[in-house]
Amino acid sequence: MAHFKSYVICTSPRSGSTLLCKMLGNTGNAGVPGSHFHEPSLSKWLSDYGLDPDNYSTQQETLQAVFASAIERGKGETDVFGLRLQRHSFGFFMRQLAVLLPETTLEKERLSSAFGTTLFIHLSRENKLDQAISYVKATQTGLWHAAPDGTELERLSEPKEPNYNAQAISKVLSDFVAMDCDWKTWFDTQQIEPLKITYEDLSHDPQATLARVLERLGLEFEPRTGDDLPVAKLADATNKDWSDRFISEMSEIDS
Repeated sequence: MAHFKSYVICTSPRSGSTLLCKMLGNTGNAGVPGSHFHEPSLSKWLSDYGLDPDNYSTQQETLQAVFASAIERGKGETDVFGLRLQRHSFGFFMRQLAVLLPETTLEKERLSSAFGTTLFIHLSRENKLDQAISYVKATQTGLWHAAPDGTELERLSEPKEPNYNAQAISKVLSDFVAMDCDWKTWFDTQQIEPLKITYEDLSHDPQATLARVLERLGLEFEPRTGDDLPVAKLADATNKDWSDRFISEMSEIDS
């Protein structure tokens, strides 16, 4: 039996969280982790779970239905609930949780009250420039995730050619640095010692990273060999060219 009833992957976009979520989901005993509260919008949450707002008379009743649906989906056929929280929607999520559980004041206790004993995982990317470039490129091309065979898993807009934009990269880079700092501050404030994972470690040895998470959850793990990863890396020569160009331009400015 798992030591934890739930786990929360605290992260930011383009950090490898989709890969980690799919690998955990594929184990068959670690829930079906995903961004169950991705958009900062209660109406969007209701829509995601096919819930009719007219069926509830108060916001608290509405949230009770939403969270029950999220837990059911995030557990799947297992006993563990998996959740990915991205920093951009975290504030809204916690405000709704405060409405749902007003008698609890500490935020980590609210999360445990809602989902059971919770393991907090901080998934970050050490190379923030690569992360920013990956994000800018995805917003331009419309392609966010693909399978190893090239099949598109998530496309949010029509295909377009990527174009280097130093200003956009700089803005996203600053945002991602701030998001990481915000997570660390929150962990300190809540007196949480998260399980720390980096995109670089996950990318280098996915099975070892998966084993670390499952071990902390108290779940059995049988390493697999020869399995394709559930998502493909989208970084290519364009990413490298943009990185070299950005670093060169910033060096010229500094000099």
